[in-house]
Amino acid sequence: MATMATVKTTLDIQDELLARAKRHAQRTGRPLRAVVEEGLRQVLSAPTPRRRYRLPDHSVGEAGERDPLEAFSWQDLREVIYGEPGSR
Repeated sequence: MATMATVKTTLDIQDELLARAKRHAQRTGRPLRAVVEEGLRQVLSAPTPRRRYRLPDHSVGEAGERDPLEAFSWQDLREVIYGEPGSR
């Protein structure tokens, strides 16, 4: 079985979080290093949250201009959209 090398590093951790991790390590009878490694493994193995879809802006015209479709009735718009006979 292959062994993984360990590397010493320094991390800045909030005091309260470190104190909680040390208490957890003591309660479970494990070294702090093992608790930190387990936490990192859990975070890194969790599914990546899907990014929220952002609808692209395909606006037509300039902001503040009068909407050219305001002059149409619903029936007129339907004819334009679906290309029904008599469409504009």
